[in-house]
Amino acid sequence: MAIRQPVVSVLGHVDHGKTRLLDTIRGTSVISREAGAITQHIGATEVPIDHIYKVCGSIIGSRRFSVPGLLFIDTPGHHSFITLRARGGSLADLAVLVIDIREGLKPQTIESIRILKQYKTPFIVALNKVDTIQGWISVNGRPFVLAEKAQQEHTIEAFNERMYHIISLLASEGIPADRYDRIDDFTRTVALVPVSAKEGEGMADLLLMLVGLAQRFLESQLSSEEGPGKGTILEVKEEKGLGQTLDMILYSGVLKRGDTVALGTRGAPLVTKVKAILKPKPLDEIRDPRDRFDSVKELNAAAGVKISCQNMEGVIAGAPLVVVSGQNDPAVAEMKEESSLKIETQDDGVLIKADAIGSLEALAYEAKAASIPIRKYGIGEISRRDIVDVAACGAPLNKVILGFNSELSKDAAAELETQDIKVFSNQVVYRLIEEYKQWLDDTKKRQDADKRSEFSFPAKFKILPNCIFRAAKPAIVGVRVLAGRIRPNQRLIMPDGRSLGKIRSIRSGEEVIKEASQGQEVAVAIDDITIGRQADVDDAIYVDILESAAKEMSKLDMTEDERMTLAEVIAIKRKEEPFWGM
Repeated sequence: MAIRQPVVSVLGHVDHGKTRLLDTIRGTSVISREAGAITQHIGATEVPIDHIYKVCGSIIGSRRFSVPGLLFIDTPGHHSFITLRARGGSLADLAVLVIDIREGLKPQTIESIRILKQYKTPFIVALNKVDTIQGWISVNGRPFVLAEKAQQEHTIEAFNERMYHIISLLASEGIPADRYDRIDDFTRTVALVPVSAKEGEGMADLLLMLVGLAQRFLESQLSSEEGPGKGTILEVKEEKGLGQTLDMILYSGVLKRGDTVALGTRGAPLVTKVKAILKPKPLDEIRDPRDRFDSVKELNAAAGVKISCQNMEGVIAGAPLVVVSGQNDPAVAEMKEESSLKIETQDDGVLIKADAIGSLEALAYEAKAASIPIRKYGIGEISRRDIVDVAACGAPLNKVILGFNSELSKDAAAELETQDIKVFSNQVVYRLIEEYKQWLDDTKKRQDADKRSEFSFPAKFKILPNCIFRAAKPAIVGVRVLAGRIRPNQRLIMPDGRSLGKIRSIRSGEEVIKEASQGQEVAVAIDDITIGRQADVDDAIYVDILESAAKEMSKLDMTEDERMTLAEVIAIKRKEEPFWGM
């Protein structure tokens, strides 16, 4: 029985070496052309079995496999893995989880593990950057089992210490793991393959593990299908001499030139015909090929290809492709349901835009994880209508657009100059979220500062011993601020509710200052008070607060000491008025 090549998805935390690992396997430099050296879109590379025999020659011997090769999927993150599975069934037959041996499990590593467990996807761990172990001697392309023998004892000890630490961390996530050459039962233990993507060490071990596991455990699910082709669209783009084309993964069945296909769009599926099927050379990256594509009449899964169709108007990245008999084929109705975006929205929140379904879902996922409410979403460039729509929002903090790989149109840029809204645009989704969160924190702090300046804020201070510079008219005393901030013109009260005068001025040394905050010791001039009568040394004195202000303050970001001081003032006030501040 003929079997297809397994689809292998590469996952892991940002900067742990996913794309560099694939660059080393195929001899490319895709990573150097990615924004921030971080993968932005899903790519695909076919690694034929003959290349694997060549790379693994020193450890494979004369052994041969029926698996025709491996189709690697390089993703922008675990979100793309979810997207591809949701739109293509079990798209990934196997996965490689890349972990930096120096950094161990990071947030995206843990999230990837959770997803792999959830979808029951078998995986191995590429324990990357072994060349960073102190004293490690690297030889390009050498298998790990041979590299280990060439290291000094202290280097192996350092390597083992880090490896066993990661094994322990994986165990805490419910993943039993061990070095691949020490495992008896691969159905119970996840294999760790030490590699150096930079130096090429361990690539042979990794490829041999993937091919061996695929043939041994996945042969039944890799049987070649002769039915209608099914795939996922990775990207829609213009190609010189071809016009608009689709990069796609054919993960099931057969696709032929001239086939009628249904393509996912923002609305109803588009039914059209395939004009051309262009297949990249083996070891070439579909996103960024080095050589010309081969034109083929027929294609069997699994494969990453570029296709041209008679009509591709409205087709979007991340959508499905299915070979159909015509417009009334039941698969067309099924596709419409499958292509519908399911992003949670709220009445109040930001607007998000992205260039593809997968990108939009990744952005929505990150936004939800960061507790960022989404009011509206869309695919494509940021339009003038988007600017006008967001400008109509009531809350200033919701007048925001987050654009992931989504640029401003000319009309939108012109409209933006007339509106008080904020647009964030970035090619890296996590940086986009970070930029927005930083802006949000800064804006809230400014708003709180503005509100604090509108009315007296919770504060208390005490008069310091030996610091009575004048007893009255005005009293001038040294004080320590115990909580909050004091300013000129604030009225004061005692713990028993008695009203005092108000602060005339504040000095620090010879300098007149506008405010003094918790912990500062300053000289304060106070009107309408005589020290020794209304107040004395070590007395706690509070800033008086309006009842309306007390209600507003509970909404502001206060320190624990400020909240305690506010509670104390409310308690003082309620001695006279039981319902004060309610």
